[in-house]
Amino acid sequence: MNIGIYIYDEAEVLDFSGPFEVFSVASRFLNEKEKFNTYLISEKESIITARGGYRVNSHFTFENHPSLDVLIVVGGVHTNEMKKSKVINWIKEQGKSVKLLTSVCTGAFLLAKAEVITKHKVTTHWEDIEDLKNDFPTLTVVEDVRWVDEGNIVTSAGISAGIDMSLHLVSKIYNYELAQKTAKQMQFDWSEKN
Repeated sequence: MNIGIYIYDEAEVLDFSGPFEVFSVASRFLNEKEKFNTYLISEKESIITARGGYRVNSHFTFENHPSLDVLIVVGGVHTNEMKKSKVINWIKEQGKSVKLLTSVCTGAFLLAKAEVITKHKVTTHWEDIEDLKNDFPTLTVVEDVRWVDEGNIVTSAGISAGIDMSLHLVSKIYNYELAQKTAKQMQFDWSEKN
């Protein structure tokens, strides 16, 4: 199963590192054919400078990434990404083919801009709840939850909530036992209850 995590300059570090760790750790318990292939994807080939000056290389770009089963769009300083038609169009196209389309934190704004979430129930970072409601009034924005599951669309609250959501995705894709084993290995206090 191919998991793509979209990263960009000023992305929140834990928004992508947390989910990456969840799928990497979960794969330790799976055989070779079942493992998650987890990739960081950027718009173009370059070193990404995430929040706090954290520098990271992506595995792939929009032009050369493998076919994805799951796309995770992370948050951070997302406003520049909202203005990039290439980014928004890519998210929209991925939304047509992936099995699960997800976001962490303010990544929900990019999903909304790409119109892959329209009348859905969603969440985002607590600080951005009102902005998401105001910018995209057809969404039902939920507060005080770690993640919201709308079937093939799953959104999470801010930063560390991306870990909770990713464990939920492991449970959804495989089973609760694998998610629990992964959380235990990570020494992360997790419950399927949101």
